[in-house]
Amino acid sequence: MLIGGQGGDGTLTVSDLLGRYFRLKGLYVYTSRNVLSRIRGGHADASIRAAREPIAAMKSQVDLIVAFDSEAVDVGRPELAPDGTILYDSSVFRSDLPNAIGFPFATLAGGQLGAPIYKNTAAYGAISVMLGFDPALTRQVIESRFRRRSPEALEKNLKALEIGRKAAIDAGMEARGNVVDGEARDQVLTTGNQMVALGFVVGGGRFFAGYPITPATEIMEYLMRYLPPFHGVVRQAEDELAAINMVIGAAYAGARAMTSTSGPGLSLMTEGIGHAGTAELPIVVADCARVGPSTGEPTRHEQSDLSHLANLGHGEYPRFVLAPGTADDCFYLTIDALNLADKWRVPVLLLLDQALSQNTVTMSPVDLAQVRLDRGKLLSTEEFAKLEAYKYYQFAPDGISPHVPPGTPGAFAQVTGNEHDEWGHVSVNPVNRVKMMHKRMDKMVQARGDLPPPRLYGADQGRVGLIGFGSTWGPIREAQAQLDRRGIPTKFYQARTLYPVPTDTLRPFLDSVDVAYIIEHNFTGQFARLIREALPDHHAKLRSLVKFDGHSFRSPEIVARVTEG
Repeated sequence: MLIGGQGGDGTLTVSDLLGRYFRLKGLYVYTSRNVLSRIRGGHADASIRAAREPIAAMKSQVDLIVAFDSEAVDVGRPELAPDGTILYDSSVFRSDLPNAIGFPFATLAGGQLGAPIYKNTAAYGAISVMLGFDPALTRQVIESRFRRRSPEALEKNLKALEIGRKAAIDAGMEARGNVVDGEARDQVLTTGNQMVALGFVVGGGRFFAGYPITPATEIMEYLMRYLPPFHGVVRQAEDELAAINMVIGAAYAGARAMTSTSGPGLSLMTEGIGHAGTAELPIVVADCARVGPSTGEPTRHEQSDLSHLANLGHGEYPRFVLAPGTADDCFYLTIDALNLADKWRVPVLLLLDQALSQNTVTMSPVDLAQVRLDRGKLLSTEEFAKLEAYKYYQFAPDGISPHVPPGTPGAFAQVTGNEHDEWGHVSVNPVNRVKMMHKRMDKMVQARGDLPPPRLYGADQGRVGLIGFGSTWGPIREAQAQLDRRGIPTKFYQARTLYPVPTDTLRPFLDSVDVAYIIEHNFTGQFARLIREALPDHHAKLRSLVKFDGHSFRSPEIVARVTEG
């Protein structure tokens, strides 16, 4: 379904209500949003899909359009299925399309409740009649959604629900469709941003500093709710420069620390991240990518930050770039990022994208038995007391220096972003410089066994390879099923470590296929370029499949490219 109107019409509310109902019915749910970067006005729509099987993408066709203005019809009609229906607010505009049904939602809500804004709940009521919703569950959704607000808000929304239901019943619209029961009743509705926040808390994160920026802001907002009960601190800084430096300070003090941002904020944080890399301070940065450069399209989807992350800043220093592809990935990889940062004393960058960050999806509850914490070579007070000397940057075969938090009795250390010797004293000695560069940079090789491995899907005999990261997971998985039905078996490599390029797993994958399509949301094929640089002997097999219009892939786009060859 697609629900559209002007910003402020409540399109996201209708999507949320439907999602709650479908979840109660045991169905898998996926929602997406298409809104402008403004508080009110301008076109806004939300799409929601429900199915009996797991989903993480939108279909290529829409079965029902709910339109609060004529623009919503114009936007949704090209994707409307041949037997699809348009439900529109006839108090705002008229439609002569044969598959259009009009109800004066704004007039009905305004006349009976004194506020046309309740038209969205009235529309939900009409939909519930059209699709044969259970009336008790339909009402339960409204109660769960609005009971935390004032009693008046709950009462009016319940009345708006009945207004919409009555209008549809009076028009003879009962049960034009049917919503079956599913088996996903244990599933939770969540977003990637929410799971990053929960992963940070469960993974021992205790300090977060950030500055609001779409589409990353919700991570900070969730942590404002989740972190204080665990004696954690959330600070909204005055800008991204302050945020990254607060995180560096907290990491130096021994706290697990993180920030989140998007492209423009990442640019401001770049020097600070480089400082952490040279000073060997463990920080985590969640980059929720959007369309760039500059302000770009703040509410649209893209994966064009990868080159920036892989080449972040001037000079050279180690960093790991991880890419969750699903909501549960966002939870577990955030914990992995904290562990990797602590163990290897490097910045770890989590690369999300707008769709993964903000789209709502059903997922199984997390398994806390899988969670482990690794603080690396963090010495106890007793272990520290046995040291003959404390060198914060002590040379070690694996490049990791034993350390204790500042304030430990007798543990004086100098920590600096300048080049330094083992004691932390500033040094320009060329022999020391070479040793220190190897100490830091060799971690990118030595840590390979700790980096998140890819997930592999598909047929062993498939000779067509698909490679993707982030939210492309959903469209690629559906494209695989469609290609299989056409007699084209495929293999899918879901990359969860992007940098350093995981040649140890990519090479055998590419050896096993005749052609590999690298599917990503940017103009230049940034992940494809990194793979070509790392594995030049496989260049002839690689095909770049890109999309950069601000919207996510739909599976038919991938199928068409593969079948064309």
